[in-house]
Amino acid sequence: MSLAYVQAAEYVSEPVNKDPPSREAQILTLKNTSEFDVLVIGGGATGCGCALDAVTRGLKTALVERDDFSSGTSSRSTKLIHGGVRYLQKAIMKFDVEQYRMVKEALHERANLLEIAPHLSAPLPIMLPVYKWWQLPYYWVGIKLYDLVAGSNCLKSSYILSKSRALEHFPMLQKDRLVGAIVYYDGQHNDARMNLAIALTAARYGAATANYMEVLSLLKKKDPKTGKERVSGARCRDVLTGQEFDVRAKCVINATGPFTDAVRQMDDKEAATICQPSAGVHIVMPGYYSPESMGLLDPATSDGRVIFFLPWQKMTIAGTTDTPTDITHHPIPSEEDINFILNEVRNYLSHDVEVRRGDVLAAWSGIRPLVTDPKSANTQSISRNHVVDISESGLITIAGGKWTTYRSMAEDTINAAVKAHNLKAGPSRTVGLFLQGGRDWSPTLYIRLVQDYGLESEVAQHLASTYGDKAFEVAKMASVTGKRWPIVGVRLVSEFPYIEAEVKYGIKEYACTAVDMISRRTRLAFLNVQAAEEALPRIVELMGRELNWNESKKQEELETAKKFLYYEMGYKSRSEQLTDNSEISLLPSDIDRYKKRFHKFDTDQKGFITTVDVQRALESINIQMDENTLHEILNEVDLNKNGQVELNEFLQLMSAIQKGRVSGSRLAILLKTAEENLERRVPIPVDRSCGGL
Repeated sequence: MSLAYVQAAEYVSEPVNKDPPSREAQILTLKNTSEFDVLVIGGGATGCGCALDAVTRGLKTALVERDDFSSGTSSRSTKLIHGGVRYLQKAIMKFDVEQYRMVKEALHERANLLEIAPHLSAPLPIMLPVYKWWQLPYYWVGIKLYDLVAGSNCLKSSYILSKSRALEHFPMLQKDRLVGAIVYYDGQHNDARMNLAIALTAARYGAATANYMEVLSLLKKKDPKTGKERVSGARCRDVLTGQEFDVRAKCVINATGPFTDAVRQMDDKEAATICQPSAGVHIVMPGYYSPESMGLLDPATSDGRVIFFLPWQKMTIAGTTDTPTDITHHPIPSEEDINFILNEVRNYLSHDVEVRRGDVLAAWSGIRPLVTDPKSANTQSISRNHVVDISESGLITIAGGKWTTYRSMAEDTINAAVKAHNLKAGPSRTVGLFLQGGRDWSPTLYIRLVQDYGLESEVAQHLASTYGDKAFEVAKMASVTGKRWPIVGVRLVSEFPYIEAEVKYGIKEYACTAVDMISRRTRLAFLNVQAAEEALPRIVELMGRELNWNESKKQEELETAKKFLYYEMGYKSRSEQLTDNSEISLLPSDIDRYKKRFHKFDTDQKGFITTVDVQRALESINIQMDENTLHEILNEVDLNKNGQVELNEFLQLMSAIQKGRVSGSRLAILLKTAEENLERRVPIPVDRSCGGL
C-alpha cells in the first residue's frame, strides 16, 4: 500500500542526529538556548506531533513533559488506528458534514500512519457479528460506505461471511441465532511505542525534548507595539533533580490533553474550563479468548456503547467504557467497569467459553480530553473534532481529537502558531515522513536477527516489531545465555519475549524510572500485572547499574512501580477477588472433596499447610522447587499472612476458582496434579488383576 498523494517528507533534510541526544544534552540545550521559536508543553501523541511538525519546518523547537512521554491518555487507548465507523453512521443518519469530514480526515491519517511506522502498526480485520436478518444489509451498506469514503486509502475491501464461515474465523463466537458477519479493516498499533517513536524522531531532527520536566508557570513580557502582555516561555523544573530554569520561546503551545485547563489558567486565571474528561477502561485477557488475527466489534452494548474485542500483542484487549471522571494523574480502573466489559464479552462468546473474572490479566483507565470550543456560542456542546484556541496573550491550545489524527492536529496547530506569531516556516512536511525505526524495516527483518545474533524467533519478531530497523542495536546489547540455543537474549520473564537488553536500550530512549520500563518501553504492565511484578527486581537491578542508583533509590523505584501496578494497572481489583472475608460458596459434596484433598497434604493433621507440606507433595511426584518460589505460591493464598494456609483459606480459594473470580492459582493446580499422580500410584489389588497370574 502506498499513499496516493505528494510525499511532503521528500523535502525534509536528513535528521541532524543519527541517534537522539541524551536527556542531559537535551536539558543543556533547553537551558542554554536564548529563545526557541516554539515551546510545546505536553509529551503525548499530539504534543510530540507538534514538536515534529515544527522542527521539520525549520523552527527552533522545544518540548517539555511533566511525566514520561505517553504516560497519560496516549498509552491507554484501544490501540486502534481508525476512521470511526460509528462516526460515519452518525454523519449519514444526521446529515452531519462535520462528522463526515472528521471520518475522511481520520481515514487519510490512518493510511499515513500505517506507512510511516510499518513496524508498529498493521491492518486488522474486525468482525461485526449479525444476529438479525434485517441488520445484515443495513450494516453491509454502512461498512461499504466506510470503504468508499476511504477511497484510495482503503486498506482492504470489506466482505460478508456466512454463519459457518464466521465461526470458522472466530470459533469462540456465540452461534445461537447468528445469521452471519461482516468483516472490515482498520489499523492497529502499539500506542505508547508509537508516541515514543514520534518523540525520538523529533529529537533526531533537532527538537530539544525532555521528559520529567514540569512547567511551574508561564513567562510573559509586554509587546512593545500593543503594550499587552504576551506569553514568552515557561518556568520549568527538572522533576528528577529539582533544578529550575526558564525556557523562552516566541510561541508556547499547550498540548496537555486532560490537563488543558490547568495550563490555560496559568495564562489567565479567569479562563473558562473547556475540558470535559471521560474515563475509558480496558481489560486484557489471555490470547485464547480471540483468534490471533481477527477482532470483534459489538456495535450496540446493553447501554448503547461500542465495545471492541481485539487480539493485541498475543493477548486479547477488550473495551472501552465511557463515564464522566475527575482529572487525575493516576486514573484507576473500577471493578464496576471491569465487570461491565466482562458481561458484554459473555454476550458475544460461546457458552462453551467460561469468561472468568480471574482471567483479567491487566486493566487500566485512560482519560479522554473531550472539549467544548471556547469560541462556540453553545458552550455545552462537546466538539467531536479537535479545537485550536489562541488566547489574548498568544498561548495556543490544541485539545480534543483522537490518536489517529494526531498528525493533522499538529499541522493545524503549527499553522496557527506560524500565523499568530509571524514565524518564518514553510508548509507541514510530516506526511510520509518515516518515524524512528520505520525506514528500513521489512516483514522479514527478524530473520536476520535470528541468523546474525542467535536470538529466538519469537524474541526476534518482537524486537523487529517494536524497534524496527533499530532492532539490531538492541540485539548487539543482548547478553549471552550460555545455552546451545538461543545464543543471546536473556528474557525478563519466561512467557514474554522481552529481554534484558531492552532495559539498557530503554535508557537510551529516555526511560528514567522502572514504571517507564514496564509500561511504555516494554508493555509488560499492560499485558500481565503479575508478570510485570515478577520482572521488576531484575529491571530495577539493571537500571540501577546503568543509572548509578544506590540501594535506597532501587527500593524506592521498586515500591513506586508496585504501587503503579496495584492501583493503575488493575492489580488491586485482581487481588481483591480473594480476601480473608471472601465467602465460601460451594456445594456440600465439593466441600467434602476439597477437605479430603487438603488433608492428603496436611499429613500431620495440623489444620494448615506449610511450604514443607507442599515440598513433600511435590517430591512425591519428582518435582523440585526452590524455597523462595514455594513461599510465593503459598503467599498468594495465605490471606491472613501468617506463613501457612488454613483449611478455610483453601476452601475460599477453591470457591473463588469455581466462581471464576480467580484463575491460574499455582497452589490449587499443584495440589490437584500431585493428588492425581498419587492416586495413579496406588497398587492394584490382586483380585482386580486377573488373580495375579
